Amino acid sequence: MYIHIVSCRRSHCVSTVEYLHAEHALVEGVWRSRVRVGIDAAGRIASVDCDSPAQPDDQRLTQRVLLPAAANLHSHAFQRAMAGRTEQRHAQRDSFWSWRSQMYRFVERMTPEDLQAIAAYAYMEMLETGFAAVAEFHYLHHGPEGRPYDDPGCMSAAIIAAASEAGIGLTHLPVLYQRGGLADEPVTGGQRRFRSSLDGYAALIGQLQSRWREAPADAVLGVAPHSLRAVDANGLTLAAGLLPGAPVHLHIAEQTAEVEAVQAATGQRPVAYLLDRAEVDAGWCLVHATHLDDAELAGLARSGATVGLAPITEANLGDGLFRAAEAANRGQRWGVGSDSNVRIDLPGELRTLEYGQRLIERRRCVLADARRSTGRWLFDQACAGGAAALGRDCGRLAVGQWADLVTLDTGSIDLCATKGDGWLDAWLFGAARPVVAEVWSAGRPAVVAGRHRRRDALTAAYRQTLQRLTT
Repeated sequence: MYIHIVSCRRSHCVSTVEYLHAEHALVEGVWRSRVRVGIDAAGRIASVDCDSPAQPDDQRLTQRVLLPAAANLHSHAFQRAMAGRTEQRHAQRDSFWSWRSQMYRFVERMTPEDLQAIAAYAYMEMLETGFAAVAEFHYLHHGPEGRPYDDPGCMSAAIIAAASEAGIGLTHLPVLYQRGGLADEPVTGGQRRFRSSLDGYAALIGQLQSRWREAPADAVLGVAPHSLRAVDANGLTLAAGLLPGAPVHLHIAEQTAEVEAVQAATGQRPVAYLLDRAEVDAGWCLVHATHLDDAELAGLARSGATVGLAPITEANLGDGLFRAAEAANRGQRWGVGSDSNVRIDLPGELRTLEYGQRLIERRRCVLADARRSTGRWLFDQACAGGAAALGRDCGRLAVGQWADLVTLDTGSIDLCATKGDGWLDAWLFGAARPVVAEVWSAGRPAVVAGRHRRRDALTAAYRQTLQRLTT
């Protein structure tokens, strides 16, 4: 069972249902007009009525199209502070591995207060681009040089506080990171801030379960064995079993060097190895899964797991391209995340995914079907995959779902002369300026008229933190 808290922490809790009235909305896969949506005091959708007139107390969404909001299924929030700071060549052939070395050096000075300020700013940006929730893949547990904090969960507490500040839905995924490599190498440098023993990790999860009483009602606690490089077979089994039914996330097959190293150490490719040794099911999210052979692609689709894609980060790091068109033909579920947060841009993630497939296939509109346009198909998949990966009732405009909602400004020059799927195509492929107007996360209004409610305060705190970390 997911670790949810039961008390209502919605900042504007009231005993009555609040109503939105949209000129147009995407309701359970169908474009509808004059849609009235009720949101209850807990932040869930209480009613959806189509072809319904507005009532006097409704919040009228004029020149807006109302959509379910997607969830960001993979984030390392602290890396937002590195954006644009790693674009100088430091080797004859720069790669993910040279970037990783820079990242390890960057985290050495980061405090819990720094992490909170950086994460709150990143979460604000996620909301402004149309995400209503995030899965935080959190491995920065200890102090500089790996010294434990007096409170082992203080860095997780910083993430929880940042999500609360920004008003974003959170699936928190504390990471198990046991070792420096497949041959059980010791951790070194920045990795020392990540490392946990099996007992230490179990204790951290137990402490966070107790802390969850203070989290918002829509928050979810899951687990994340970091990767086959960083977790051994015993660690994988322990992590996956700590919170039965909760989300399990894992980096896998992101780099060809990683695939070759796993093959050399185990005799199998990474996804094949995992599927043979773990009960991978719909509660799992395999992040990246970039380099799969045909058997792995088929086995992953059969498992029911979600693939977590981060197209902008994967392009930035030179990872390669996921075989999305072939995976789609097998019914593979996937979603998108901002990962390194080098650029936080929901339409940009989906556009980069599609354009990568076009370059592979040398044709247009690859990720689409006979019923839906490319933009619509991409958005639908992102909503479904994000919801599954986060263990969150979201991604649909339906009764009982969290009120994770986003509006687009149909009065924008980029959206004004289209309708239906065309709104999504224009947003993902054509809009030269932001068109996200409002965002709600579990009924919490976070973005109004395209601007986060706390943008000034969160920006000031982030600016101060950046100046300290970079001088």
